[in-house]
Amino acid sequence: MSATNESKPADQFFDAAIGLLRRVREEQSGRIAAAGTAVADTVAAGGRLFAFGAGHSSLAAQDVVYRAGGFATMNLLTVPGVVGVDVMPAPLGSALERVEGLAGAVLDSSPAAAGDLLVIVSLSGRNALPVEMAMNARALGLTVIGVTSVAYATETRSRHRTGTFLKDHCDIVLDSGIAVGDAELTAPGVEAPFAPASTVVTSALMQAMMAAGAGELAGRGIEPPLLRSGNVDGGTEWNSRVMTENRDRIFYRH
Repeated sequence: MSATNESKPADQFFDAAIGLLRRVREEQSGRIAAAGTAVADTVAAGGRLFAFGAGHSSLAAQDVVYRAGGFATMNLLTVPGVVGVDVMPAPLGSALERVEGLAGAVLDSSPAAAGDLLVIVSLSGRNALPVEMAMNARALGLTVIGVTSVAYATETRSRHRTGTFLKDHCDIVLDSGIAVGDAELTAPGVEAPFAPASTVVTSALMQAMMAAGAGELAGRGIEPPLLRSGNVDGGTEWNSRVMTENRDRIFYRH
């Protein structure tokens, strides 16, 4: 989408983001429902929930962990050096995403086990880390949900030796529909495309999936293990109760 004189770039970005959100709502509704059911099945069976993302994809993973209105039993699966831009120099994080064998080492040392569920967020889904994370997780008996842009699988090459992408190793795939390059706007005098929308859309997909899971559990007569805001009266006490009741499924609390 090009920024024109009729509207300012900020308005153009909102239009692009809203358009993408409408598209994923329409095109991914069935898969979102299936992902919500998988979340509900895992919680109902006493399993644990995990989310993983590398680089900026980690933002959407973190967005569903330990937050008001979210599942207390959703845990962040971390790989040192790739959570956001937490290393110096920053390109080191990108390099680590291409290292084979890292995902297996992380999973082997994590509490994730058969019967659990792992959501893997990767916009391109082409690097070794998310591909092997999905491969190893399924081998361990986890349900794997991938949140990615399927366009990368047709317009780029995999960086894993198998030639496969994240989408090829998931039980359920939520396609963000983000174009390769992740930038929605162009403008005269600006050499590079700008205004990425992947975080907006991916976070929305994650929250929609969790909302579907909460609704599915409620429909079965099971109270979803939700957290409340600590900034409302009674919120801290509520959260203490929920976290105590689910202490065997929470790994961010010590």
